[in-house]
Amino acid sequence: MTDEIIARKVGQIGRITLNRPKVLNALNMDMVHAMIAALQAWADDPEIQAVVVDAEGEKGFCAGGDILMLHNSGKAGGEDAWRFWHDEYQLNTLIKEYPKPYVALIDGITMGGGVGISVHGSHRVAGDRTMLAMPETGIGFFPDVGGTYFLPRLAGEIGMWMGLTGARLKAADCVATGIATHYTPSADLPALISALESADLSDEDALEVILEEHSGDPGDSDLAVTRGLIDAAFAGDDVAAMVSRITEAGDSWSQKQAKIIATKSPTALKLTCAAIRIGGDKSFEDVMRQELRLSTHCLGGVDFYEGVRAVIIDKDNAPNWSPATLDGVDDAIIAAYFEPLTSDKELTFL
Repeated sequence: MTDEIIARKVGQIGRITLNRPKVLNALNMDMVHAMIAALQAWADDPEIQAVVVDAEGEKGFCAGGDILMLHNSGKAGGEDAWRFWHDEYQLNTLIKEYPKPYVALIDGITMGGGVGISVHGSHRVAGDRTMLAMPETGIGFFPDVGGTYFLPRLAGEIGMWMGLTGARLKAADCVATGIATHYTPSADLPALISALESADLSDEDALEVILEEHSGDPGDSDLAVTRGLIDAAFAGDDVAAMVSRITEAGDSWSQKQAKIIATKSPTALKLTCAAIRIGGDKSFEDVMRQELRLSTHCLGGVDFYEGVRAVIIDKDNAPNWSPATLDGVDDAIIAAYFEPLTSDKELTFL
C-alpha cells in the first residue's frame, strides 16, 4: 500500500484522499492499485454506504497520469505503459459500475486521469477552483480514461469541442454540461465532508439531501453564449471541415479555436474525432477495450513522444508533428489504431 492514497473508513463512508499535492496528485501505478483495493473492499462492506474522493492541496484534484513514465516505457519498449493503462482502465470501469454512491470532490485542476476517477462516479461536486479539461491532443494522444465514452454523450458537440481543443471548463461550465452534478463553494467543502462523515446514509435519500444542502450557484457558464458556435463548428466527422468552418466564421471565439487546434497533433485530432464518434455507440466496457488498443498503438507512433518532449521534458511547447498537417494523415493510419491487440494484451475486467 502507498501513502500517496489515504484510504479510511469514517462513519458510513469510505474516504479516499489523493496525496501527491506537489505534482497535483497525478496518478501513478501504486495509486491506481490502492484505489482498486479500497473500492473492492468497500463494495461488499455493509458498514460503508458511500465513497468520497478528494485530494490534498488547493491547486489540483488530479492533473492526470504519470505521462513521463508512459513516455519512457514506450521509448524503451517496456511493459509499464501498457500495464498502467490496463490497470487504470480497470479502475475507471470499477468506478463506472460501482454499486454504491461515489462522490468525487473535483475542486482544483482535473485533467486526463483525474477526469477518469471522477466523471464516471455517481456524483461529481465542483468547487471554485475547478478547472477540468481533456488536453491530450496537445501531447499527440487522445482523451482516454473513458473520455471517448462520456464526451460523445454530452449535449450537442460540446464533447467534440472539448476533445479536440482541450478546452478548460470552470465550475459553472461543468454544471452546465452535466459533468458536475453539484457545485459547492470551496470554503464549504470541509463542512460537506463533515456532514457526510457524521450522517446516517442508510436512507437512500440522505446523501442527496446533504449534497443539496451544501450546494450553491456557480454562476453563469460561457457555454450559454458559445454553445451555438460549438454545435455549428464541430458537427460531422471530418476534422478538416471543422477547421474550415471555424476559420470561415470569423468571430473572435472561432478565431481562438482555430489557433488552438493549429497547435495540436494532426494525427491525434483525427484519432480523437474517430474515437469519439465510434464511442458514442458503444457500451462502457467496449469503449475501454477500444481505448486500450488506441493507447497501446500510440506507443508505436511518433507524435506521443514528440508531444511529451515538447510539453513535459523540454517544455519548449514547439512540437514537430509528423505528419504536420491534417491532409498528411491517411485514413488507413487512423484505422490501424483501432486494430485489436494480441489476446494477452486485451483489456480484462475485474
